[in-house]
Amino acid sequence: MADPSPNGAVLIAGASGLVGTAAARAFAEAGWSVITLSRRAPELLADLDLAHFSVDLKDPALCARVVGELPDVSHVVYAAVHELPGLVPGWADPEQIGTNGRMLENLMKPLAARGNLRHVTLLQGTKAYGAAVQPMRIPARESQPRVEHPNFYWLHEDFLRAQAAQHGYAFTILRPQLIVGPNHGVVMNLPPVIGVYAALRHHEGLPFSFPGGADWVWEAADVRLVGRACLWAATEPAARGETFNLTNGEVFSWRDMWPALAETLGVPLGPDEPLSLAAYLHARSDLWREVVARHGLVPIELRDLLGESHHYADLCFNYGADLPPPPTFVSTVKIRQAGFTDAVNTEESLCHWLADLAARRVLPRIS
Repeated sequence: MADPSPNGAVLIAGASGLVGTAAARAFAEAGWSVITLSRRAPELLADLDLAHFSVDLKDPALCARVVGELPDVSHVVYAAVHELPGLVPGWADPEQIGTNGRMLENLMKPLAARGNLRHVTLLQGTKAYGAAVQPMRIPARESQPRVEHPNFYWLHEDFLRAQAAQHGYAFTILRPQLIVGPNHGVVMNLPPVIGVYAALRHHEGLPFSFPGGADWVWEAADVRLVGRACLWAATEPAARGETFNLTNGEVFSWRDMWPALAETLGVPLGPDEPLSLAAYLHARSDLWREVVARHGLVPIELRDLLGESHHYADLCFNYGADLPPPPTFVSTVKIRQAGFTDAVNTEESLCHWLADLAARRVLPRIS
């Protein structure tokens, strides 16, 4: 089937996740023909007229069959990921690494065989710079030698480079840092976790205390920025064959951010109170149902609201640490010099997504 878009048709793999949702929306709003692929229908894209195909990328036969049913696809944004329960320990797990490698191959082999591909965008992250095994160079630059350590990024990248050379399509690799957005029930998105924590503390008559350890200065990427970068990379000649770090363009501290988050959610601040959000939230499923009933929220079970993101929160807030870890700053000079110059205020970004979750009745706005 011929595609009516002047640019082509883009396939978004992992469309129910953070980046997949944002990328699908960015391409659709730019007038592209968008096809989405994920196990679950992408809830946050229900207002758009998109073609969606349900598929488990771990099933090669199903992938081949679904690819055979797709319209012509000229571009791909691959944002799918498989994570293990508990999140962080799985990052170096051979089973998790191998599964992610096979998922990409299961989709891309039959797609490439159709001969229509022009460009693929692949998502990595700053784990590529080896912070789990050694201090990162500061700033981390895309030109630095690969840090060999267990992760699926290298399986993905090596496969994509070889396949792109064989089939003649271009590719771009994006490495965003700490993505935040509107999705709940995903593996690494902090606004729902922060909002649930605030609501439960208020329900228990407790203040919104910062639960982390020693200050850790971070960089983040609003998911809308990532979606726009995917759109830019799809047709930008300067992005062909390149890897780019991607952040909002500034640094921040979670502890410094806490008062603005409290104001957005309408909860009183309190003194620091170190605690594991993974443990605290896990023990309060029944209490969350009370919060949902009291505030008339969408009835989402706590486990379905959090996904694995509460484990990510403990990491990001540096829970249990008396000292900050080595810094994890990346240079974004390369992507800006290539022409993508968007920037985002990180405090406004986090407050925006908390307000969005409250407006959708996923979280309560206390006052």
